[in-house]
Amino acid sequence: MHKISNFTGQARHGWEKMTPSMSFGMSRPHHDAQMPMTTPPVKRSLGSSTLSPAPSPGSTINLSFNVPFASNLAGPEVDDIIHASPGAFARWTHPDGTAEGTPNHKLPVHVNNVETLRALCRQISDSSNGALQATVTSSEPKPIPGVPRAPLKTLVTNVCLSGEFELVNKCRGRILNDTPISLRCATVDVDYNLIIEPETQGVKAVILKHMDDIAQRTKADVFLLHPRSVDVESASFNGNLDTINESRLRIAIFGDMESSEHAKTHVLIMIDQILRRQVDTMRLELSLHTLICGRARKNIKLIESATNTAIYFPPPFPRLYGYTPPGAALRSEDEIIITGENQDNILQAKKRLHDLVMGTKTFVKDTMITHNKIDSILLERLDKVRKIIEANGSYVLLPQLGMQRGVIRVQATDILNVERTVREIMTLAGQFYSAKWSITGPDPSQRPPTPSDIRAMLSDICINSGAEISFEKLNFHIHGSDDAVKAAMMVINGIPFVKKAQYEMRVKIELANEHKEFVSGKKNGKINKIMSQSNVQIMFDGFNEYNFYIDVRGHSYDAAKNGLDLVEQEMPASISFHVPDQYHKRIIGIGGQHIQRIMKKYSVFVKFSNAMDRGGVGKEEDDIKVDNVICRTPARNADNLDLVKQEIMDMVEKVDAEFVSEQVVIDRLYHRELIARMNELEELEKKWNCKFIFPSTEQASDVITVTGPEYQVPLAVDEFLGMVPENHPLAFPSTPELSAYLRSAEFNAEVLEKLKTQHEVELTLQDISRETVDGQEVSIETVLLRFTRNNAGGLRDAIDFLTARLVAHELDATTIKGALPRPKSDSFEDSFPYFNSKLLQRAEPPVISTDSPTRSTFGNSGEDVTSDQRSIFDKLRKPGSISSFSSFLERRKNGSNSPGSLFKHASSNASKASLASLESQGSGYRNPWNDSGVNLPDDDNPWGPPTTTFTTHHQSKFPFGAGSGVGTGFSMNNSQTSFSQPPSTSASANAPMPIGSGSAIGASPSHAPGDATPRLDASRERSVDRDSGRPSTSNSNHSGYPGPIGPPTR
Repeated sequence: MHKISNFTGQARHGWEKMTPSMSFGMSRPHHDAQMPMTTPPVKRSLGSSTLSPAPSPGSTINLSFNVPFASNLAGPEVDDIIHASPGAFARWTHPDGTAEGTPNHKLPVHVNNVETLRALCRQISDSSNGALQATVTSSEPKPIPGVPRAPLKTLVTNVCLSGEFELVNKCRGRILNDTPISLRCATVDVDYNLIIEPETQGVKAVILKHMDDIAQRTKADVFLLHPRSVDVESASFNGNLDTINESRLRIAIFGDMESSEHAKTHVLIMIDQILRRQVDTMRLELSLHTLICGRARKNIKLIESATNTAIYFPPPFPRLYGYTPPGAALRSEDEIIITGENQDNILQAKKRLHDLVMGTKTFVKDTMITHNKIDSILLERLDKVRKIIEANGSYVLLPQLGMQRGVIRVQATDILNVERTVREIMTLAGQFYSAKWSITGPDPSQRPPTPSDIRAMLSDICINSGAEISFEKLNFHIHGSDDAVKAAMMVINGIPFVKKAQYEMRVKIELANEHKEFVSGKKNGKINKIMSQSNVQIMFDGFNEYNFYIDVRGHSYDAAKNGLDLVEQEMPASISFHVPDQYHKRIIGIGGQHIQRIMKKYSVFVKFSNAMDRGGVGKEEDDIKVDNVICRTPARNADNLDLVKQEIMDMVEKVDAEFVSEQVVIDRLYHRELIARMNELEELEKKWNCKFIFPSTEQASDVITVTGPEYQVPLAVDEFLGMVPENHPLAFPSTPELSAYLRSAEFNAEVLEKLKTQHEVELTLQDISRETVDGQEVSIETVLLRFTRNNAGGLRDAIDFLTARLVAHELDATTIKGALPRPKSDSFEDSFPYFNSKLLQRAEPPVISTDSPTRSTFGNSGEDVTSDQRSIFDKLRKPGSISSFSSFLERRKNGSNSPGSLFKHASSNASKASLASLESQGSGYRNPWNDSGVNLPDDDNPWGPPTTTFTTHHQSKFPFGAGSGVGTGFSMNNSQTSFSQPPSTSASANAPMPIGSGSAIGASPSHAPGDATPRLDASRERSVDRDSGRPSTSNSNHSGYPGPIGPPTR
């Protein structure tokens, strides 16, 4: 626990008494912060209990909970494995003779984890002298009507504890912290040439030894795998063959959260050392790491750009789960690893980090959350917490799992970011419900359950619902996500001795304080109507300065369920998006006429906030492009949110409309080259009004996110990809005539110049090599095609053009290595002439097309108008018609005919931050707090280890050494593992399609064959992100943040 003094006081409406905390390792001293602040007591009603059992001492309680083993995690494919660390192959693959289709939970590693848990529970029961009994049950959950199903063949392991209250809670914490929960797989792609011996085509022995050393030190299981298999037919569907990732080997790391993250970092350091980079470390207080990184790690990327270094931070939440594999060496919690070209660059990076720390002023605030919800957040939402702190440049100190502590501590360099973080964490807490089912009058005709009946009953409820259940004195206490709690109540209602008894039910929903009046209505009109309709009682109980409880009470299951559904329908659903401030007055109208008409038409409340409202005056530029328009309505009216957003965006110029995010895949090692050109990137950002967001170094992701206006992002991406060089080799047998032609002036004039001008591809002729084919030595010519990623779409046409010229000079086209195949026709195409109807039109003959970037992708006005009527399969069949099959599906889903819709996710711009986070504050509906727009994708982000001192270490701790010694550290030992090298090519399928001319965009009826975009009703088909005050679950539209109530959106 970090010692933090002078933490902040009441901050709901103002921060006049807020003072910075001075107790972190290298914070700059401030002599004006001498008086400690105390937090005024929060007003809470008497009925604001958390529904947790608090039995009298000595009473017996039964507690049932699921152990998140991740038993559905599959191991690597046996055929893909090149090398496995000792014991890893046996743990993560099925034994020989196992039937095909055997579920993943029967892998030896998962079976062993369950057996170890059973042994631990037996030991706990035997050592307690009968005071505590622990049983383990494993089974597959059964489908519950109306509740989303778990994945098929998923094994759920449940533990049921019976004993005294304190003893049961301590035992629960011990089981969760002594068990390898949340197993995961982290993958690092590594270039083929970095670890392969050219002579033997085998992996270098020193690499394999180092991988085994990493596995031995971290106790993670490490595999070296073949490149991902490429389906040529489906890949050629995209118009290009993406071989960027497929030409790289994979290092897969299996283990618990901290072990896998620790091993992954060591693998990344190993790759840096292979690249002859020096390695050094420094220590810095863990709680300052995300603060000095800045929002979205902006500060660190600037340091890496200026010093040409890579900075690896440790995971922000070490030791939360408590489990450590036996014999594992844990990474130091506060150790930052820096790699660079030389020691001077590393020292410069250290100095800049030190300067950041000395200029950091911290603000700290404690807030209260029930311990059940803290455990739920740790088990189910920890990746969301990490995204929140990275987006806000803050830090959250969380208690260890199972510690029964209900306080978290939030720290940031800015008062506003402290509030944003707290409110978003409180929104996460609101995604979990609590309920109590009290049997007040048991049916005398029903036999009361025995202790063994109770344990079997609780395990069955837990496994099938996913909630955590406790039972004491005929009272059920239920905790979990909203769907899990409702599923548990449905199962309990089916138990005979419960159904036939008299009982009382209570369900508590946690919601932000500012929504209290919205849910209750004027003079509690909405709540009174619900109570009269469903025969339930509804009470509002205060909890803390941010959230309150909605307590729904009923004496029958049907009444309580109906009342809960009606309350959820009155909870706020919202979407948020960005509209530049200069358009606000135009949209609002004189005296608010325009916006009032829209709000009345759709029964939706719309709130605009400018930079001053958000506290963004004088702040960083990131505050300018955040979501500043909020549309809110009761969940029952959520469908109108799309219509309101569309009507508002219709009043915005296209160049500024629809702020979206686009993902671009570029080899992570080349990110360093791009970051080094930060000045050029900043010019691009200003030119196109976009932002380029690079992933963190330790994440080792290839994905770069580009955000900006929908009509600008494709242009920014295209120019950005123009900074990424690619090459594609072609090799073919040579003849004297062909060799002479390749080196002639005629070839330069007819081929090289046209390749460069028409296809944006440069050709370089390599030296002639000799190979033995069928016992005969032949000469091999190799040409290298160089281009930039934005022109990758024309690579196939360039190869076809080159091949056509060379065939006339004795080239056999079938012998070319590196040629890209054309897509095959549909296997069922020949059947379509027999179904001559408007639904299934006859497939037209293939039309010669081109992927050339110099031609419009939106059609040719000279084509016949009937091309609009071609079948959907023509659109899929033609390589140049859609940049990728996945983007076609996105366009169908988005229903957008805009040029920006050619890019994946181009219309999904509404922030996934919840309404509670977006407009959380006391006065009205203003929204100064959350401008992070946290987009929480389900990526696997494990982490690892913290400390307090700031030291430097110049000695190398890594096996390959540093500096010039690294070069001699790699002995070219032959490996026993050998395989053929995959065809190396750098053609990418992720290159965007170039935007056509203005005349081709719009409602022109003429298109190139196969280029017609399916026409959909944009107002109904456009997919936007909706948020609701009702907390979402993992099954909701956006896991982790509130989603719409009712049927799921498409």
